[in-house]
Amino acid sequence: MSGTLIPRQSDAIPAAYDAATLAVLAAMEKAADEHLERIIPDNTKRGYANDWALWEEFHDWLAERTGHRMPSTAVTKGTLVGFVVWLDTIKLAAPASIDRRITGVTVTARRTHGVEVPKEATVAARKALKPLKNDEDRVARGRGAAKAATPEQLRQMAAAVPDGLTGIRDRALWLMAFAVAGRSAEVAALRVETIAHVSQGLEVHVPAVKGRPPRDVVVGYGRNPDTCPVRAWLTWRAAAGITTGPAFLPITVHGRLGDRALSPEAVREIIARNAERAGLSVRLTGHSMRAGFITTSRRAGKREEKIREQSGHAENSPAFWGYIREADKWTDAASEDIGL
Repeated sequence: MSGTLIPRQSDAIPAAYDAATLAVLAAMEKAADEHLERIIPDNTKRGYANDWALWEEFHDWLAERTGHRMPSTAVTKGTLVGFVVWLDTIKLAAPASIDRRITGVTVTARRTHGVEVPKEATVAARKALKPLKNDEDRVARGRGAAKAATPEQLRQMAAAVPDGLTGIRDRALWLMAFAVAGRSAEVAALRVETIAHVSQGLEVHVPAVKGRPPRDVVVGYGRNPDTCPVRAWLTWRAAAGITTGPAFLPITVHGRLGDRALSPEAVREIIARNAERAGLSVRLTGHSMRAGFITTSRRAGKREEKIREQSGHAENSPAFWGYIREADKWTDAASEDIGL
């Protein structure tokens, strides 16, 4: 019985149809394509068109380097992964944007050009994309540049911090994040035993996170006791009674310490919550502390190589040089003192 209701795969599509059946099927295929095209939102169509335009630009860029312009319909594992790398390193696109571009190219190749992109190509492209989605510097591209925290904003946050153990932890956390130019994942991974108190301040080991190399940085005493990262850390360590394990721990509503490290998401939430509590006019995120350290240090006249040692940026990092340009924007400005 079931065999008559659900035909075998080999029987589902007969080997041959008569001319009349073929004509009806062809008309229905065309009608289906037209219907599917009509129901695609206009903004999606525009997005796909932009994706394909970028794909064409990538092929032009590739032709300049290889001496051969491949057809744009050459959507293979190699070209699609190359497209991901090009969008990331040349266009400085956010990972979410790159993800959409992959979809736009594969859909346009199929619907407009009749090219079925091999599954291994899209799988490989998204495999290349995966580590980019875990990089806060890259993710921040999609949100626009993170607002860099300033010392004045840190003082406002310190003044608004609540009493109690949670307030002590929060202040130590975001001041440490600022002082080590730390990514949220790096701050979450800090450990008590690798933060050494010395006469000049703190020697902090920032562990390897998500494939990035570890680094050892120093944190000096601040002039303002309310925003001194060294004093804030020592106060938190003593109040929490911690001597080993994660540097920053969750705290229950009853004031009890957890035994596991905070997640990177929790670090970001703590920073954002404290900034909001302080009534800041801008929204600060976890990345704001990292950006804020770089711009503040630069404006204080610190050398580029010393700043990079603290932040862990590569010498050719576009993100790092973007922060430096922002910090230097008003230093010896081209419009300054020119006789106007």
